[in-house]
Amino acid sequence: MTQGPAPRPLSDEALSSLLGKEQFGTLATVKRSGHPHLTTMLYSWDPEARMVRFSTTADRVKVGHLRRNPRAALHVQGGDVWSFAVAEGEAEVSESTTVPGDAVGRELLEMIPQAAKPEDEGAFLEQLVAERRVVIRLKVDHLYGTALDIDG
Repeated sequence: MTQGPAPRPLSDEALSSLLGKEQFGTLATVKRSGHPHLTTMLYSWDPEARMVRFSTTADRVKVGHLRRNPRAALHVQGGDVWSFAVAEGEAEVSESTTVPGDAVGRELLEMIPQAAKPEDEGAFLEQLVAERRVVIRLKVDHLYGTALDIDG
């Protein structure tokens, strides 16, 4: 069997760049049993604050997990199958948005990429309230990941 290249650890800058380029990742929370709960999530990365934000609804199981145990991790695959980044830290869950345009609703709106902003902002903010949307804020204290330098 031939020996391929060893994984190359990614720098903090490269990891942050990977998180910024991608939009979807797998969020891991801790179930009451201690087992991981994994869910694919759309996310927003703020490199200056070292924070990952997620939009979800107050009744989702991951919200209960995080309120009980705030430890979480986000795994993001790079543009190829040979690279990945993991962001670990503690998460906090906001209160539900209750009034269209409140602070939580505005934060949720800010998480949307400019190209995907809703045409009717008022209707969008009302929908967030109806869905009982919350923000999960993962404060990243550890980033790691690797890449394999493979051609083809």
